[in-house]
Amino acid sequence: LNLARVGNRPSNLRVHTSREEQEQEAVHASTMIRTGRLNRLLSATLQTRTWRCRENRSRTFCDAKPKGPLHGVKVLELGQLIAGPWAATVLAYFGADVVKVEPPKGDPIRGWRVLDETKTSYWWRGIARNKRSICVDLKSSEGRDMIRELASVSDVLIENFRPGKMEEWGLGPKDLEELNEKLVYARISGYGQTGPYSSLPGFASVCEAMGGLRFLNGFPDRPSVRPNLSMGDTMAGLQAVIGILLALQARGAVLGTQSPSGGKGQVVDVAIYESVFSLLEGTVSEYDGAGVVRGCSGSTLTGIVPSNLYRGSDGKDIIIGANGDSLYSRLLDEMGVGSDDVLRTYDSNPKRVDHVDEIDKSIGEWVNQRPAQDTLDILKKAKVPSGLIYSVEDMANDPHYSARKQFEEVEIQSLGRKLKVPAIQPLLSRNPGATRYPGRSLPGEDSCGVLEDWLGMEKTDIDTLLEKKTIIQNK
Repeated sequence: LNLARVGNRPSNLRVHTSREEQEQEAVHASTMIRTGRLNRLLSATLQTRTWRCRENRSRTFCDAKPKGPLHGVKVLELGQLIAGPWAATVLAYFGADVVKVEPPKGDPIRGWRVLDETKTSYWWRGIARNKRSICVDLKSSEGRDMIRELASVSDVLIENFRPGKMEEWGLGPKDLEELNEKLVYARISGYGQTGPYSSLPGFASVCEAMGGLRFLNGFPDRPSVRPNLSMGDTMAGLQAVIGILLALQARGAVLGTQSPSGGKGQVVDVAIYESVFSLLEGTVSEYDGAGVVRGCSGSTLTGIVPSNLYRGSDGKDIIIGANGDSLYSRLLDEMGVGSDDVLRTYDSNPKRVDHVDEIDKSIGEWVNQRPAQDTLDILKKAKVPSGLIYSVEDMANDPHYSARKQFEEVEIQSLGRKLKVPAIQPLLSRNPGATRYPGRSLPGEDSCGVLEDWLGMEKTDIDTLLEKKTIIQNK
């Protein structure tokens, strides 16, 4: 098996004609065999072959939609569940070529939460969108060798295993740097790769608590509460995206400018608890400077008044955020508050903070005099920020969401119908992201095609891997 590479990428269009080139490739391939990687993968006698441009045997993985800004960036996703996969989903949405490595039984999220008729999670269709799936058994040495081959031609690798697991498999950053010094290696874990807690299992629920979010969420007289979402995982995924883009820029892969990192990749170390910690605004400085420990405040926001939830006569709640001085004044105008009323004297936020209960009581009584929508209509005309508390049903029926194209439809072939998935932000004017296809129905649907496309493998070699069950191709 010979390799014709430009940098770290296989060139499927290059044809060797000289004997000297063939001999050089044979020496290179022989070196790879001595490392044991390809020997264990194929158990084949060294042959001199030329990579050929082949038709991809996998399903179509692109279409005529505009190429995203990350077009051409190859991402190898080794994560499972939420944080790692979400980072890869964002990259794929904006054009990256993402190959998701799944275990033989598939990613556990395939069976989480609400399932369709095929026992596949609706959530899966969105979080695995735009990704090709290759099924590899990482517990086998042959499977790990396959990951090394794929990593050698990747721009980015994303993993969210327990710290140290990739090193146990011989797939840690140092191991792969020897094969591909340009690789950006993103790692997401509960507590990071270093520190006394790094080896602890870290799910979002626990990390959100340690990161301070749970302490600030809820009511002072009740136990802490959690939003019905895995915010820590999602935030960690977004931080990984930021880190990956920074590392690619430093490598010189984005703007083509001089590389601050000498053209090399680097490790992006993301901790879930830190991704939540980064949301805590001024709490650290307030504690250090004044000894103030900010706690939970129910439906309000400490130190910002008025910003609260108020109930209309029809039982529907609305949010009013009139915490700017001019906004507060316009709110009082609509409430019919006279110029000599004491509420008018609270004309700055510090004054309003000192009288928050009085202000909230007055606003609440005014809102409760009419249905919630009537109040919203009044405040809309006055340009006072306000709105209903939306459910997903409200979002689906709101014309603004539709106008902003926040719902995208994908065809689920196994179901014979379309499914809506949420768009991914931000909106770009020249190179927008897009959902090109949903998460694959079966793990490993693209195994053969990925090996042809990324590694230029011949059909006979792929068949050998299939026979040995190093990879699995599901159809």
